[in-house]
Amino acid sequence: MTTTVRAAAVADGVLLHDLAAATFGLACPPGTPPEDARAFVSSELSVQRFEAYLADANRAILLAEVDGSAAGYSMLIFGEPTDADVAAVVTARPTVELSKFYVLAESHGTGLSSELMAATVEAARFRGAVSTWLGVNQQNGRANRFYEKSGFSLVGTKQFALGGRLEDDFVRELSLEPSPDMLSAIVPTVKPNINSPTAQRCQPE
Repeated sequence: MTTTVRAAAVADGVLLHDLAAATFGLACPPGTPPEDARAFVSSELSVQRFEAYLADANRAILLAEVDGSAAGYSMLIFGEPTDADVAAVVTARPTVELSKFYVLAESHGTGLSSELMAATVEAARFRGAVSTWLGVNQQNGRANRFYEKSGFSLVGTKQFALGGRLEDDFVRELSLEPSPDMLSAIVPTVKPNINSPTAQRCQPE
């Protein structure tokens, strides 16, 4: 099995939408009506939405592949938290939201999630963030265990709107060490290679 993590391209909009459709339900709390999950994917994770996300300079999307086939993705959003509950508990600045982190169910337990997380954290560091935060449903035990294992500490709570209901999320934060580029005080001209063996050595909602 060969795994890689790469920056997603604009041409990956359809592929990312298909991944979202296959994985979003894995993060939903028990009892979520399937039609609510489908409606969210249709409105917020459509092909057009992903194409807009990919064109947004304040976002970074990484794609994990197994033997050349897409198996997971993550999305970072750079900037000040807009949720008041998050802004009150995430105090390190600059920070970045880990907005999306999903891996296909058949890849759970294979180590792919850890590889994707390592590359995602590297991308956050490269942009100068000193912390990254995320919201995860309080009933999603698998994701909470993975994020805790990955170093994300529980710092607060917030709510997430899904299908006309407000779901309860934990807010988790990871402090980031300065990247080697920042420590060397050399202005980088080329982004780090997230397909490198380091990134590849380095489960999910």
